[in-house]
Amino acid sequence: MTHCFRLLTLSIIGFSLAACGDDATTSTPAEPETAVAETPQPLVVYSSRAEQLIAPLFDAFTADTGIDVQYVTDSAQPLIERLKAEGTSTPASVLLTVDAGVLWFAEQQGVLQPANSPVLDARVPDAYRDPQGHWYGLSLRARTIVYDNRELAADELTGYVDLADEKWRGRLCLRTSKKVYNQSLVAMMIAEYGEARAEEVVRGWVANLAEPVFANDTKLVEAIEDGRCDVGIVNSYYFGRLQRERELPVSIFWQPETLGGVHVNVSGAGITANAPSRDAAQRLLEWFAGDRGQQLFASLNLEFPVVASVPVDPIVAAWGEMSPSDRTLVDAGRLQADAVKLMDRAGYR
Repeated sequence: MTHCFRLLTLSIIGFSLAACGDDATTSTPAEPETAVAETPQPLVVYSSRAEQLIAPLFDAFTADTGIDVQYVTDSAQPLIERLKAEGTSTPASVLLTVDAGVLWFAEQQGVLQPANSPVLDARVPDAYRDPQGHWYGLSLRARTIVYDNRELAADELTGYVDLADEKWRGRLCLRTSKKVYNQSLVAMMIAEYGEARAEEVVRGWVANLAEPVFANDTKLVEAIEDGRCDVGIVNSYYFGRLQRERELPVSIFWQPETLGGVHVNVSGAGITANAPSRDAAQRLLEWFAGDRGQQLFASLNLEFPVVASVPVDPIVAAWGEMSPSDRTLVDAGRLQADAVKLMDRAGYR
């Protein structure tokens, strides 16, 4: 199928879906007796994931199924607000985004509907999806500890809580609390330890900072590389991207299963409440959860498949076995507002 466009922009989506085909002034009218084949309606996805990470998946899906995918990319909040504003007029059948808290919020805002898919229910573990099927995690994102292997050995580390100990004073680096990944991490700590204990830990982290918080995880890893701090917390794929470029004096530490395992989050998707192409939307989600979709998620961004039987990328495999927390990620959404307030009280900026 010929694509008339690949990327819809937010400013033109209102009329772009009708703009495929030849210009009206140059087309030749069909003879009255000739039947005109109807062009299948494209599947439109609203995505907060970067184009370079999703376009190859959409292309593979189209090659496998013949279903054309067109997509809008933007931050999650504007996409959710757009779905609310468009209502039954929306062209979008799928919302694809990152962070379980964001997916939970989308469900709470009424912009998603249950998939009712035995395939998805069987493939995606309970902890990584909405109990009613409004959204499903499609890849796991580990938020874990990284450390300077020139200064530390792995056996000197314990886990997230231990980083609040005063032995790490002036040695810890963190990303800003404004990023949803840290908000979800703290939300899950509230669920695990209770609010009082979680606040005590976050206050300890703030006291141990070597530098002001960083805008992104890449800069944090580079600060460890430069010797400006000894330890930090990042999403593992940021570390992996730098490893693809150069050798680093930095290693990953996985919190052991005995302490609850590694905090994970998801990238995930749901069918929009007013999906005009519901069947195709469900087929896309089920394809994402299939082996081919899972392999592409794992290789393109160095994430972990949600389906345990699908292997990780060789770069990720070299980090050693990771035991993810099995606590339900619904808590990341349910407790995210409490986490933001806690971080503000603790002085975590």
